[in-house]
Order: sequence, then structure tokens, then C-alpha cells
Amino acid sequence: MNHNILTKMLKSVASGQISVETAHASLIDLALEDIEYAHIDHHRSLRKGFPEVIFGEGKTAEHIVGIMKKMKQQEQVILVTRTDAAKAATVMDHFPDAVYDQPARMIVWQRPPLPKSGQGTILVLSAGTSDIPVAREAILTADAMGNVVKSVFDVGVAGIHRLLAHKDLLEEARVLIVVAGMEGALPSVVAGMVRRPVIAVPTSVGYGVSLGGLTALFGMLSSCSSNVAVVNIDNGFGAGFMAASINQV
Repeated sequence: MNHNILTKMLKSVASGQISVETAHASLIDLALEDIEYAHIDHHRSLRKGFPEVIFGEGKTAEHIVGIMKKMKQQEQVILVTRTDAAKAATVMDHFPDAVYDQPARMIVWQRPPLPKSGQGTILVLSAGTSDIPVAREAILTADAMGNVVKSVFDVGVAGIHRLLAHKDLLEEARVLIVVAGMEGALPSVVAGMVRRPVIAVPTSVGYGVSLGGLTALFGMLSSCSSNVAVVNIDNGFGAGFMAASINQV
């Protein structure tokens, strides 16, 4: 339950539109709701400004649907990450107004979308086309959290002129997310060009010694550009959430 929904409910009680008993029933599970296979943290929106996000990998479609049905009663936005197309199809049968982004493997349900409350633009860059799925996860997360998000894909260091062609966008952004696999060099280059925070996302894209993204991760952690912070391998969601948090301060 977020602040807007709670405030609306309290005003409705004060004006007599709903009864105290009705409001009490809605608030009884405010802290958490135990549905056997999950403890749903309904209080997270009030505590952190955004609801709990469902990690779809390892859950059945029925688990996801059950959690979403409970969350829908109290939230404006629900995100489900790491969800394959088969699970998503089942979920969409129950939530036809949700949207499934297959490259990002992400379900977004909004009623209505949160207003744009960020202080500026979040720019998401991908080094290669193969990094786009992780970049999309970051884009959808930051957008759902109420931010203006722009993106530029396939501007890696193998053709640095492609990045320089977007110099104005780089300088206008308040927060940048840079997604890269292989050797993971792009975040350091971008951070050396701008004064804003750069969130680096290593991906598991690459040949043998890329080691499933470890090489990119180590390269980003070793960056000599001081305005770089790094999230986990393939963690587009974490990057989008952190960028949104920075942009809304």
C-alpha cells in the first residue's frame, strides 16, 4: 500500500464514504500477508516508496498469479522479473491489462502508471545489441518507478564514434546506466565524459574468458573513473531501481 492509497482511504473514512470496519479490513494485512508459499510485504511501498517486486524465476505461474492478486488489492504497480513466455502467458490470462516484455522477461501491471516524479532523465546505454535484454529490464524498472527514461543501444568501445554521436544525451542525463558484456569497458569511458553518477551493469555476454560476466564485472569494479558504481551480473532491475532512487532524491 502506497501513501496515495492510504491517504485516500483515510480521507474516505473521515468523510463517511467508507466505514471504519471496511478500512480496518483493508489495513489488517498492512505489514505482511501470509499466503503459505509467500509472505507478501504490503508495507514496502510506505517504507521504501515502491512495492515489493516479484522474482519470477523459480516460482510457478500459479505462485506469481496468487501473489499478484493479493498485491493488486493494495498497489498501483506490480513488477515481475525473470519470467519466461510460458509463465507470462498464464499470468496474462489472469491480468489481461498487464504487459509482458519478452526481451526483458518482465511483466508490468499498472493502475494507473505512477506520475513522472524524477528530477531529470535516466539514460540507459548498451554496449552491444546482445546486451539489450538486460538494458530493457533496467528501462522498464526505472520507467515504472515514475522516471523519464531514454535509451541508446549498440554504442560499445569497438566503434567509439557511435557513442560520441550521442554526446548531448550523455551530458543531459541526471543518471546513466551502462550495460556491457565482453571486457566491460564502456562504463569507464562514459563516466570519464560526464559528471553524473554512472551505474555499470555487467552482462554474461561474451566468449570463454568472459566467464559468464565475471570479466566484465571485475573490469567495472576496477574502473579508474570515480563516478562508477556496479551492480551484479545481468541485474538490470537493480540498476533501474538504483537509478530511480538517485533521480528522485
